[in-house]
Amino acid sequence: MYRAVCACLLVAAGLFRPALAAPVEIEGLVFSDELGGFTIVKASGRGTAADPFVVIEEVTGPIQPVLVIRGLGPDFGNRVGTQHLVGFALTKIAINRTEDRWTQYELELRETLQRHSTYGDGLSFGQANDAVRPFASSGFASAHETTEPYDAMVFSGGAVAPGQTVTFSIVVTETSPLPEFFLLQQQLRQVAAR
Repeated sequence: MYRAVCACLLVAAGLFRPALAAPVEIEGLVFSDELGGFTIVKASGRGTAADPFVVIEEVTGPIQPVLVIRGLGPDFGNRVGTQHLVGFALTKIAINRTEDRWTQYELELRETLQRHSTYGDGLSFGQANDAVRPFASSGFASAHETTEPYDAMVFSGGAVAPGQTVTFSIVVTETSPLPEFFLLQQQLRQVAAR
């Protein structure tokens, strides 16, 4: 706990910058860990349902990871067959390098880092298309989607201990492609039991 508080203070003061991997480019998309809290170990795939992008990450904290994704233009196309202009399948493999046991894991899409993505902005987890569901996780039994007031997937019904690995399979779609968007990742832990 003490180390996490100290690290958070150093991050806030701008004195601590976690080790980052070089951005990874695949099929015209660039995946980056530049905002810290995790390191991309490897990425592969084509973004289709049969061959999704697979991004392996070591989640270290103390800040929550934000995956920066660039290059999703109209020429990229829709690789998952939804009605959206562009789209791709993504499998995230998160290795828990924190000291916390994760009891929920939230993924949130944002067009801008400072603001939630609303229902009408076009960025979503394949919104209004049941063909790309259900989303799945190797460590959590259920997935709950929120479309208002923001676009998020919360995985629950399981736990990921320090040192363990968890997989998440989702799709990302956009009706008006952006040069850059963000996938926020929040690892939630149970602080008290009833």
